[in-house]
Amino acid sequence: MSARKGSPAPKTGPARPARRPGQSLARWRRDRLLLLLALPGVAVVLLFHYVPLLGNVIAFKDYQPFLTIAQAPWSGLANFEVIFSGDPVFLNALANTLIITLIQVLFVFPLPLALALLLNEVISERMRRTVQSVLYMPHFLSWVIVVALFQQILGNAGMLNSFLREQDLATFSIIGVPELFKVLITSQVIWKDTGWGTIIFLAAISRVDTSQYEAAAMDGAGAPRRLWHVTLPAIRSVFILLLILRLGDALTVGFEQIILQQGAVGSTASEVLDTYVYNHGIVGGNWGQAAAVGLTKGVISVLLVLGANKLAHMFGERGVYHK
Repeated sequence: MSARKGSPAPKTGPARPARRPGQSLARWRRDRLLLLLALPGVAVVLLFHYVPLLGNVIAFKDYQPFLTIAQAPWSGLANFEVIFSGDPVFLNALANTLIITLIQVLFVFPLPLALALLLNEVISERMRRTVQSVLYMPHFLSWVIVVALFQQILGNAGMLNSFLREQDLATFSIIGVPELFKVLITSQVIWKDTGWGTIIFLAAISRVDTSQYEAAAMDGAGAPRRLWHVTLPAIRSVFILLLILRLGDALTVGFEQIILQQGAVGSTASEVLDTYVYNHGIVGGNWGQAAAVGLTKGVISVLLVLGANKLAHMFGERGVYHK
């Protein structure tokens, strides 16, 4: 059958080389040492990340600790009623989670990019490395130490208020005040992880072709214009990639950090989905409902990643994976 006149010619891509018989087997033999080295890591991922997924089945069962999962009777979608029935405790946890997520996406996520851009302007290499090392250090501290440091500094009997008392000035309370809890945990996240988050942005900035900066400078572009027209477009794909990955953890706002401070401010101000699952499931014994909330949270996170990745493709970005 001949093509009609004027019809577009069929697209023909580059011909793929024919796979020779036994080529795959030869590649397996060639890479067998690397595959053997990867086996322990693969086993750890399967054992601790994929096998526990099977436990989500208790979201559909009336599970009790003295029964095995197989012995527990099926309950259908009864455990999911806590999500759709308007349970005030669950709605409070959901509202707190969404508010903290919104605060962190708007105010915490862009900070590593801004800090990386500032560090990139530091001319002295030694000074830049020193500042980077100082900024990375808080990331390696556990949340127990971070919370204790904030309490020692900002607590009612902490260093700040002690200094104010010595100067006969008015003291103010930050630790243990429910209205300031979200501000407090946001400042803790900024102090702990902003420096660590600059690593990827600094790596992306270092890959920008320096000839573009030279060409822009010859055209009379100052530092702000070089930043706007060269640096930011060059690292845009990395920024979008990290934003998509952040959306995957949008409903995870820090279990350890919050559970350590929950007793001081109460559950009304501090209950989030992660602590709700712990308090409602392990502490309260409602294992099935807690599993249902956790499973729903995971499904929503996956949908957020897929939706954001689809949106990135619509704007011509690569996203997390190709189409």
